Amino acid sequence: QVQLVESGGGLVQAGGSLRLSCAASGRTFGINAMGWYRQAPGKQRELVATITNGGRTNYADSVKGRFTISRDNAKNTVYLQMNSLKTEDTAVYYCNAGIDWGSYSPSNYWGQGSQVTVSS
Repeated sequence: QVQLVESGGGLVQAGGSLRLSCAASGRTFGINAMGWYRQAPGKQRELVATITNGGRTNYADSVKGRFTISRDNAKNTVYLQMNSLKTEDTAVYYCNAGIDWGSYSPSNYWGQGSQVTVSS
């Protein structure tokens, strides 16, 4: 079992910044990557960014250059730094523990979700 606890999020004006954190605990055998997803109202959940244990990152085109995913292995924590936020970034953000051997595959381990609201 893997437990993922998110923190951060909130309300920010367009152009502002927020940082999300996801702390992992439990048995992480087989997990070699972490990802952030988001789901806006009426839309499907989409992959935003991923990072492997080795530090390889990948981003959705919509967030490239604005969002940065990072990890602190000593703390078993993954971060999503979100800069230059746009109203279309408004969504519930979820972290996920997954597997990445070239492309990211999510597991059934999800964080509780963090609301990010960007106002105009």
